[in-house]
Amino acid sequence: MIPHVRSITVVCVLGAALTACGAAGSGRPSASSSPAGPPVLAPGPGGLTPVFEHGPRTRGKTVALTFDADMTADQGPRAASGEHFDNPGLIGALRELKVPATVFMTGRWADQYPAQARDLGRDPQFEVANHSWSHYAFTADCYGLPTVDADGMRADVQRAYTSLRKAGVPKAMPYFRFPGGCYDQRALRALSGLGVTAVQWDVVSGDAFATDADAVVRQVLDGVKPGSVVVMHCTRSAAPTTEQVVRRVVPELRERGYRFVKVSELIGQAGTGR
Repeated sequence: MIPHVRSITVVCVLGAALTACGAAGSGRPSASSSPAGPPVLAPGPGGLTPVFEHGPRTRGKTVALTFDADMTADQGPRAASGEHFDNPGLIGALRELKVPATVFMTGRWADQYPAQARDLGRDPQFEVANHSWSHYAFTADCYGLPTVDADGMRADVQRAYTSLRKAGVPKAMPYFRFPGGCYDQRALRALSGLGVTAVQWDVVSGDAFATDADAVVRQVLDGVKPGSVVVMHCTRSAAPTTEQVVRRVVPELRERGYRFVKVSELIGQAGTGR
């Protein structure tokens, strides 16, 4: 879960400082793909995990809405007591509006909601990617989240893919989103060799813990540019306004000429221009 105010600071600072860690030469990793799989960014120097923040700015008005399906490893008792970490209404709105989207799902969420994970994973309108198993932070001081030590980072990502497969997601994407968006060079090194592209964003919606849908709508509309990646949440209890936001943002962006795409399409364009 990405709190509104602080997330902007963390992402701006880390994004500026560390995106280059995944780049070689031009400062931006190039995209590659094969018949066997979706596009990914090339590793950085020494095989460092590449980081993707937004698509090209000159390839038309495209925007990717992404949704973090967060559930932390220790939140099982809260789910058992009735707290909703899912959001079927939001998914229904995306389907109704015919908006393709990328869902970054924790393995713990897939374990809790396997039928919904399977449904999303088998629907061509969506693509499901990795958001860790535990939703524990990969750096220190990340919104108070418990942390995964460096030796456990790789295993946590692999465990998430195992949970996604077990839930029935047939083709989880080779994209990974750090819990809280917090990462550093140690984390990027720990995931080297897994073949994943770390996916960040350039528009923070501010839907986490928000109760004012109007403010979230304004923040999204003010922030979107061609090629943008917007981060939102698919967690009813902690992001209760998101469905309302989507129902208002989508028509407005379409009126402005934007086309909604999945993250994979933006990554596929990444080597062809900014």
